[in-house]
Amino acid sequence: MKRVFYTLTVLATLTTAAQDKPATPRESGHKDRNSFNQMYDLLATPNMFRTASGAPGPAYYQQQADYKMDIELDDKNTKLYGTETITYTNNAPEALEYLWIQLDQNENAADSPSKLIENQNMDPAYTAQGFVRRYAEKEFDGGFKLEYVKDAAGKPMKYTVNQTMMRIDLPVPLKHGEKVSFSIKWWYNINNYQVVGGRSGYEHFDADNNNLYVIAQFYPRMAVYNDVEGWQNMQFWGAGEFALTFGNFEVNITTPADHVLDGTGVLQNRKDVFTPEQLRRWELAAKTYDKPVVIVTQEEATAAEKNFSTKKKTWKLKADNVRDFAFSSSRKFIYDAMAVKLNDKSVMAISLYPKEANPLWGDSSTRLVAHTLKTYSKYTFDYPYPKAISVSAADQGMEYPMICWNFGRPDEKGFVSDPIKWGNAGVIIHEVGHNFFPMIVNSDERQWTWMDEGLNSFLEYLAEQEWDANFPSRRGPADKIVPYMSGDQKFLEPIMTNSESIHQFGNNAYAKPAAGLNMLREVIMGHELFDHAFKTYANRWKFKHPTPEDFFRTMEDASAVDLDWFWRGWFYSTDYVDLSIKEVKQYYVTDVKPEGLKEVNIRKGRFGKETGPFVYMAPDSPDANKADKKAFNRAEVKMLKEYIDGKFTPEEKAALREPKFFYEVTFEKLGGLPMPVIAQLTYEDGTTETQTFPVQIWRKENTTAKRVIATGKKVTKMRLDPKLLTADIDVENNMWPPIAGPDKFDQLKDKK
Repeated sequence: MKRVFYTLTVLATLTTAAQDKPATPRESGHKDRNSFNQMYDLLATPNMFRTASGAPGPAYYQQQADYKMDIELDDKNTKLYGTETITYTNNAPEALEYLWIQLDQNENAADSPSKLIENQNMDPAYTAQGFVRRYAEKEFDGGFKLEYVKDAAGKPMKYTVNQTMMRIDLPVPLKHGEKVSFSIKWWYNINNYQVVGGRSGYEHFDADNNNLYVIAQFYPRMAVYNDVEGWQNMQFWGAGEFALTFGNFEVNITTPADHVLDGTGVLQNRKDVFTPEQLRRWELAAKTYDKPVVIVTQEEATAAEKNFSTKKKTWKLKADNVRDFAFSSSRKFIYDAMAVKLNDKSVMAISLYPKEANPLWGDSSTRLVAHTLKTYSKYTFDYPYPKAISVSAADQGMEYPMICWNFGRPDEKGFVSDPIKWGNAGVIIHEVGHNFFPMIVNSDERQWTWMDEGLNSFLEYLAEQEWDANFPSRRGPADKIVPYMSGDQKFLEPIMTNSESIHQFGNNAYAKPAAGLNMLREVIMGHELFDHAFKTYANRWKFKHPTPEDFFRTMEDASAVDLDWFWRGWFYSTDYVDLSIKEVKQYYVTDVKPEGLKEVNIRKGRFGKETGPFVYMAPDSPDANKADKKAFNRAEVKMLKEYIDGKFTPEEKAALREPKFFYEVTFEKLGGLPMPVIAQLTYEDGTTETQTFPVQIWRKENTTAKRVIATGKKVTKMRLDPKLLTADIDVENNMWPPIAGPDKFDQLKDKK
């Protein structure tokens, strides 16, 4: 059976306990097992394809799919027509009897079953338009209309369409190292994504009757075949995105002559589609590193959007070693660009946007693209493609190789509110960042959304903070995930859950993995070890197909930090963090045996026993000798003074620590997920000190842990996780002495 079924079986096992009895908001997802067990029960067995270190093995392979396409965008009728020739290379050791092709547009077909899988409620009221749309209008039909599938000789090939997948039966098996070429002709109705939804389609502008096209999933494309899944031919239901094969693309796109277009790859005929002045501006932009250069001006775009040319022109794009292809086209586009220096190479940052997006987009979009490429390259690898494009499209946020579309525009008067400003900046960073994950580090989105969205959200947070230290990041910091982690367990799933089976998609696949990686970097591993391991993973798997195991193993392999407890708890369960200070006892030093102390057991050698005299640690209590309840001074304890004077030289005595106050602190683990104990001590003089105890303090599955803390100053207050770095769901029990109501810390936290 495929590994997916094994994984789902494991996940079902992991969630059984939470379903056996009524769940409560504080019911943890952990089971009767040691959190520190190694994950042999959950991870796939290493092999020659994927090693135990997390690196590709000596037998690792991946397939290749090369495309040559001729596309026509029919703006008048909002249709797309295409023909393509696919050349598929089988690098697998086994022969293939058939090929699977993805037909993602069929999710928009009138009879698509994806429209039938969600629960519905009766709305209490409708607008007239809403009622007609739901109950009277025919379903929009945006599925592929296949006209033929032919082999290299032009003969029809046998194929079967199953929803969003098409199987092409080969006349003879395709052996290792062999290639097969075939051609497909199709067309489809382009969807108005603001009306019928979708990751691509067109936005219509009523004021000037123009369309802005963001076109993706527009062609039949090869499914992935690999050593893990065989054919990844899981249907596209709408949530789990894409698994795609690397290849080379040559794409000719015919549009109305007054359109401006850009897309994946290098434009081969710029002089044919740009005016001489626009070409000169482009050449200037390629040498300008400090600010964008406007290639197609707002005045030119405004003039073009009035003409509706009946002539055509063809844009020719070529892309090497990409997993997908997308483009955007409109007569409304303003176009600006600037060069970005990445070590020994330069790439282009580009933005396409209508006049309605100014002044926001002209001021910041291309600068944000450049910043994202620089920041992500620092943490992974130098961006290898020649350009990255940000396209303004209302209500969108989607990513493809070298191009993405992003929401966020001023209001009709050009005013940019803070939510629009920061939201637009965040989505541009996020979607441009997807060039790294999954466009280059090419994980299986259909199966594991978190492998691109979670890792990308983590890097987005780093890039946002480097863009502006006051950036109001929505995801990344550990405290942002607390409301989700403290929620009802009935509506939480482990991160390691298939994309289609998640209740809270954004929290599960974006925010929780990002917070987890932040905790690894800030608390568990530290910046140096984490950054090296993360960069190692990115470089091992760029232009390859990693699995979760490859990520988990590489992070440990490159850092020498055992993280199985963290992967098990944070990724494979719904356990939460809740550490508390259960008790603090103060002790005083005396040479008088405390009342009630019956016997002192101090070993002498292997079999002997010390008989005294002793220095005693007397616990503070109402009955304790008041004369002893003071700061410790070793000179006042005769036997200690005599021992030190006789044992140490003056230089050695000067180097001895001189603690004056002694505390026994009991920490309690109320949640199922262990975490390092970060304890901040506040002293009588107002100064603070932080002591951190490794997560291994919980290694025996103990629910309490005690530590003796000796200090030079009197401790007046203790607080766990003072900077909110561990996603502790209850900070009220993190204080000693306990607080009756909210203090300034809580008020600041709530304000944040």
